[in-house]
Amino acid sequence: MAEERERLIESLEPVEDVEINPDAKLSDLIELYDKIYGFMAGHLSRATRMLTRCLIDADLRVVSFTANLVATGLRGVFAQLIREGVFNLVVTTCGTVDHDVARGSGAKYYKGFFEADDRELRRLEIHRLGNVFIPFENYGPVVEKTVYRVLDRLDRGREWGVYELLWELGKELRDGILRAAYEKRVPVIVPGYLDGAFGTALFTYTQTHRDLRINPFRDEEVMANKFFGAKKAVGLLIGGGISKHHSIWWAQFREGFDCVVYVTTAVEYDGSLSGARPREAISWGKVRPEADHIVVYGDATLILPVMAAGLLASWRARSGH
Repeated sequence: MAEERERLIESLEPVEDVEINPDAKLSDLIELYDKIYGFMAGHLSRATRMLTRCLIDADLRVVSFTANLVATGLRGVFAQLIREGVFNLVVTTCGTVDHDVARGSGAKYYKGFFEADDRELRRLEIHRLGNVFIPFENYGPVVEKTVYRVLDRLDRGREWGVYELLWELGKELRDGILRAAYEKRVPVIVPGYLDGAFGTALFTYTQTHRDLRINPFRDEEVMANKFFGAKKAVGLLIGGGISKHHSIWWAQFREGFDCVVYVTTAVEYDGSLSGARPREAISWGKVRPEADHIVVYGDATLILPVMAAGLLASWRARSGH
């Protein structure tokens, strides 16, 4: 036992005390967290280094995330990661389209607080998304108006995939996720595209424009072609729900992701998909048994800026930017 113990200890790195350099670059935090190591600091450092290594030679680079994050300033981070080519496939929820269209059309979201009186906010016609305040007129009406304007100019002689509609929307917006996806021709796949203001606008529009043909199976063809054709598939899956599941669902048809990072606040004890860890996905063939994988627990608004800084620093160095 003594020899085994000694061999184990010799294979390990010591935890280091750190001091904070207030002038350090954001990307330097990865090394700092690696030294702190304990708890999620070590997971965040390991996840970022692992993703950096895996993304280098991956031809399929998937990022999935939930819509609540797009109501925050992380919207710009997602757009940047797409614009700089780090990820080439996006899987998300309908609310992402809603928030991105609203904000990309010039509507403002505001810094609020969790403790607000929601009955008073309702009286004042303000939506609350966590601690973000959204005036009524900056959400649904803006989305509907923008979607209708784009649909009015579409070619009725052809059938449209949802991802193609989203590129057309991106062409209309001044900035954001859909704009970056349109410019880089990155498909944005929204399997639950009816579950929000965007989907409702499509429904109401088609009640008076029956000649508009939308075929969501074109989106599934994109997923099939991307995953079946991938030599190496890597995923950063932020949050849970349908965006996470649709990503790992399609990964199983190529025997799983080769490398995957989950960022979540959900737990696994209730059997939820959102809380399920990569090791469970191995049993379904959604993550390969030999795959690199790790879960980082915590609020994505805290985790993603640091992770993105590390990824972008390495990505730019590799691409010569």
